[in-house]
Amino acid sequence: MEDERPDVLTIGRLAHCTGLSVRTLRFWSDEGAVPPVARSASGYRLYDAESVARVELVRTLRELGLGLDDVCRVLSGRTTVAEVADAHVAALDAQIRSLKVSRAVLSTVSKRGSTAEETALMNRLARLSAAERKQIIDEFKEEVFGGLAVDPHLRDRLRTFSIELPDDPTPEQVDAWIELAELVRDPGFRTRMRTWMELNTPVPGQTRPPGASIWWARQAVQTVAQVRKRGIAPEGPAAAEVLSELFGDADRAALLLCLEAGIEAGAERYRRLAARVRGQYSSPDATEELEWLTRALRAADQA
Repeated sequence: MEDERPDVLTIGRLAHCTGLSVRTLRFWSDEGAVPPVARSASGYRLYDAESVARVELVRTLRELGLGLDDVCRVLSGRTTVAEVADAHVAALDAQIRSLKVSRAVLSTVSKRGSTAEETALMNRLARLSAAERKQIIDEFKEEVFGGLAVDPHLRDRLRTFSIELPDDPTPEQVDAWIELAELVRDPGFRTRMRTWMELNTPVPGQTRPPGASIWWARQAVQTVAQVRKRGIAPEGPAAAEVLSELFGDADRAALLLCLEAGIEAGAERYRRLAARVRGQYSSPDATEELEWLTRALRAADQA
């Protein structure tokens, strides 16, 4: 019988040779990926040695994620493996980016112990388009920086200051963006930041406000970090000498007002989050140094 010819394989023998199930082979055959080379007198499908090689190719392409439609197009010569692979690389890249976002959101949810509502919000924020993310930041900048009579050079810097996720962000960048987006959408934060900006931003024709150097040059922060390492208390006489060295005869009340406004606003948190979203190096958190300065200024005022 034709079924018994050694050069012809029934679907059962083909399954045995390839290690696949008869059910899978029958499905591939019905879809045209591995068509039989002939039929037996009884109507059973028959395959040959080339069918074995074809099955291996189909299996390889399927393991790489190609659908049977694409596999059939390759096998029929209507497209090439390279062309299909190129399309699938793009699709996989998009899927990987989506998975990274999902992982970042779930990681944040896990760390915060978020509710279902908070999780839904974070997921929406993480999956915003680039244009939607830009709109959030632009609205924040307009409310916080808009209309300030600042030096033209500084105004240009503020206008062009961008906070953008890259096309392929890390989980850490996505996590930082979620936190930053939540922060800049908070009306209270915007109000506090606006107050702080008005207090510490120099205006045309006037000298820089006393507290501005704390935030822009950060020299005071670096000095205080060294002072704290030496164990100098903010209420002692040595702290008063540090203040004189840093600020001279500047208006201490204005200094304290600017410093407290920045701390209350959360300016340091905003600075660090913006750097993390960009994937840039961020100098260490200076909150403790700024609080040391606040205590030192209050102590000096009461002395």
